[in-house]
Amino acid sequence: MKRIERIMIKIAVAQLLFLILAQLIFHQFGLLQEVLPITKYEGGKSESYTDFLESFQDK
Repeated sequence: MKRIERIMIKIAVAQLLFLILAQLIFHQFGLLQEVLPITKYEGGKSESYTDFLESFQDK
């Protein structure tokens, strides 16, 4: 049982390292440029969401 637990911990650590590495690569080198307009549209980059609220107030 301890052997399986050690293997699972190693897999979890490896996944965490790959996640951090992938995030660094994507964000530092700008490899996901097509996602930036989506985050701006969804409101992830700006504090302005008045158009969204105004559309609900009209109903």
